[in-house]
Amino acid sequence: MTRYSAAVTFEADASRQLAELQARDLLRRPLTVTGRRGAEVEVAGQWLVNFSSNDYLGYADDPRICEAGARELARTGAGATASRLVVGNLQAHDDLEAELRSWLGVDGICLFNSGFAANTGVLSALMGRGDVILSDRLNHASIIDGCKLSGATTRIYEHLACDDLERQLTEVASSGRSEQRVLVVTESVFSMDGDRPDLVRIAALCERFGAGLMVDEAHAMGVVGPAGRGECARVGVVPTLLVGTFGKALGVYGAFVATTANLALLLWNRARSLVFTTGLPPAVVAMCSEAVRLVQGADGDERRWLLQRNAGVVSGNRTMSASTNGDSLAYASGNRTHIVPVILGAESAALAKAGALRSAGMLVSAIRPPTVPMGTSRLRICLSSAHSVEQLLKLAQVLEST
Repeated sequence: MTRYSAAVTFEADASRQLAELQARDLLRRPLTVTGRRGAEVEVAGQWLVNFSSNDYLGYADDPRICEAGARELARTGAGATASRLVVGNLQAHDDLEAELRSWLGVDGICLFNSGFAANTGVLSALMGRGDVILSDRLNHASIIDGCKLSGATTRIYEHLACDDLERQLTEVASSGRSEQRVLVVTESVFSMDGDRPDLVRIAALCERFGAGLMVDEAHAMGVVGPAGRGECARVGVVPTLLVGTFGKALGVYGAFVATTANLALLLWNRARSLVFTTGLPPAVVAMCSEAVRLVQGADGDERRWLLQRNAGVVSGNRTMSASTNGDSLAYASGNRTHIVPVILGAESAALAKAGALRSAGMLVSAIRPPTVPMGTSRLRICLSSAHSVEQLLKLAQVLEST
């Protein structure tokens, strides 16, 4: 088949870029999971203890959640069939939003098809030219892209640095433009380091300067706080916009924004990633509802306790704690996070260590640029309530010996 000259150009350019990535140990490919049982996955015929999953509470294969999806699938079929503003809004969607409003104590909830869609949709809908967004330097790519799409002026403050945030808020306030809107955006638990900001101080700064506060709770929702309501609830902060996901601790798929009734209605009219996309499949939504019911009750409390126990095993192990950034592990006195970074620096070192762990029966992802800054390639160890103490101690042993 004859190719057009443009296709040849793109193919040649793709080959060149792939070769460059390969030479720098930055080429990434997906692996295929063919089986899953609790904290273990099967990859290429080998069963591995999974330390790479965001399934922090082990809900992804919970039979109660799976059965809720099967019942809804039999009742309403596979897909929502349209945007929710057309005919894609099913009773399952309304039920989930009501469940979330009750759990989180808010008046407004908007479902999104992913956390990426939520962050880009919210920022581009609510902020615009002439507005100012102040974003933590290590915020997720979806927040970075949302800032770009918004057209607002984006100012980056240093990671977790409230003094720098205060300085920049002062500069924005002194500009004399009283009509501009200002929004501070941060994650509550950062996905690559497991560290957290001082949300109480950030909220106080927002109050002082008249700024809104948007907090991405993707890696805290379900894991911490009363009834698993997240880090904001744990420290008593009520942000203007709270973004949560179902695809991590709740084990399913999708995302939501918790806010006021008016802001939620505005998102229904302005958030393009909500308005112009097919609604979440009703079976997925039913599974999310079941996960929300479980996570806020005694079942969720038990799993959170197990996860904190496992984090305590890691932080109390000399090998593991020496390999990680200890400051990034603290939630509060006596508590530890479920994300443990082992910073190795070079891309080749991270790949080699991940390979050694896999040979020993453990799956730990090597995280490299552009996901993390250059020179900070690492292993990202994700803990789960489904891990046994024996599995954690074996991980520490292999880390020490490789």
